[in-house]
Amino acid sequence: MTFNQFVNGFVVGAIDGYIMPLLYAFAFLFFVYGIATHFFSSSDEKRAEGRKFAFWGIIGLVVMFAVWGIVRLFLNVLTGGV
Repeated sequence: MTFNQFVNGFVVGAIDGYIMPLLYAFAFLFFVYGIATHFFSSSDEKRAEGRKFAFWGIIGLVVMFAVWGIVRLFLNVLTGGV
């Protein structure tokens, strides 16, 4: 087994197939929870908490997209294309 086969088969397959979609789903649910808390709460404290949840959910999604793009670029350089 070559390095290219290992990276493409196991590492990228497991991360790309299972871990990243799960992390994206958690970040999206975090965002949706924050939006729902912000719009459907009557107290200002809960609304502020919901705003923070929504903000950090968006930040999490942006960071994950950026990091995974950099990882894919790095893998393309190392393995000659994934």
